[in-house]
Amino acid sequence: MYARSLHRQLSERQLAMIAIGGAIGVGLFLGSTAAINLAGPAIILSYVLSACLALILAYALAEMAVVYPAAGSFGIYAERYLNPWSGFAVRAMYALIQIIAIGAEVTAVGIYFQYWFPGTAEWLWVVLVSFAVVAINAARVKSFGELEYWFSLIKVMAIVVFIVIGIVLIAGLVQPGPAPGLKNLVRYGGFFPHGFKGAWLALTLALPSYMGIEILAVTAGEARQPEKTIPRAMRTIVLRLVLFYVLAMAVMVAMTPWNRTGDGSIHASPFVRAFQAVGIPYAAWIMNLVVVTAAISSANTNLYLSTRMLFSLARRDYAPQALGRLSRQGVPHWALAVSSAGMAAASLLAVYVPKRGFLLMFGSAVAGMYFVWIVILLTHVRFRRELGRDAERLPFKLRLSPLFDVLGILLLIAVAGSTFYVAGLEYSVPIFLVLLGTITFLYWRIRGTLKTRATTRVGPSESSVAEV
Repeated sequence: MYARSLHRQLSERQLAMIAIGGAIGVGLFLGSTAAINLAGPAIILSYVLSACLALILAYALAEMAVVYPAAGSFGIYAERYLNPWSGFAVRAMYALIQIIAIGAEVTAVGIYFQYWFPGTAEWLWVVLVSFAVVAINAARVKSFGELEYWFSLIKVMAIVVFIVIGIVLIAGLVQPGPAPGLKNLVRYGGFFPHGFKGAWLALTLALPSYMGIEILAVTAGEARQPEKTIPRAMRTIVLRLVLFYVLAMAVMVAMTPWNRTGDGSIHASPFVRAFQAVGIPYAAWIMNLVVVTAAISSANTNLYLSTRMLFSLARRDYAPQALGRLSRQGVPHWALAVSSAGMAAASLLAVYVPKRGFLLMFGSAVAGMYFVWIVILLTHVRFRRELGRDAERLPFKLRLSPLFDVLGILLLIAVAGSTFYVAGLEYSVPIFLVLLGTITFLYWRIRGTLKTRATTRVGPSESSVAEV
């Protein structure tokens, strides 16, 4: 006996923490190494601007998720308000980039373990973590939600502790002599050591740190009372993410000279290096444990996301029906198996190109994520247009729409174009174009079988949304 539909077992606190946990990952804990090297102290502004764009996206997506809570979320919305190709492409792209992101996360774990075991092979840790993450996702969604809640809580508490300790050190409250204050923000080449160009290019690495905020809409299909839990959870995570990211970056570059957090190479977390630099006993060791937990948590969440997207595609006849089957625990087990491909790829990269594996996978996912966000904002414009005056009754709204939608789209296009000038991300857009071309080719191949369904399609309703 198998489950017929996803189980609505995720509570509000689990939703909020899963969304925070998905966003707080290697983009912040590892990718910020290269971002700081590009911008210096101006990385603070890069994260502030990224936060503004993340807020626009979060509010736009929450509006639609409250009206249509479904596992396919923005894929279903794009199909409804744009066209069938958009619905197919955004779901397929999102599933692909999450699969790639899973590989980046588990690759990061291999890098982190070099701090403790410098003589061991990275691929060993990648394989061990991969098996653990698959096992967690194969459990009941309620068990997944509870475990991910605690994983995310560890990450949140670690960032809070880092910020508090950093402020104490900056103020000179626990050390003799003059307090460093904010001198490190201007001492080594000024606030803009590489000019405004450096701060702008750092956006290509700062913005992906917020990517994951869309998780809340994907989990809506398994949320209890989504019309109440989604707005509350979204308000919670948006405020926390902005405060955590901006404050964490500000404290890091004020606490430690920006040119001592690393040379821009991806060999360790700048959070660990910051504690090494200030010399607090065991602090770097503990922080490394935290960033390992963070990477596992993010891989865990990304595997959940890609699995649900493949499930949604299958339930809408866009993918093999086997991917839409559920286990007795309500888990899309075949979709889970396919989604694990990213970890297999990460294992191979860890063997053959251990020094470049992380940026190869991380960069490959970045441009695809820009595409997903652009489609979400385009969909929101059409969503608002169809709602008309009914939008005033929404419990959760993006103000000044469609102005902010258009501004967000233009900013995303500009940042995507900048990846050509950032080492390690030069191939992000070309790889994305290849993936998009492949997805489009597959869509046209199956379009004939979908044409009848597409012409008779109706907008999502409570019943049709619950089904997918």
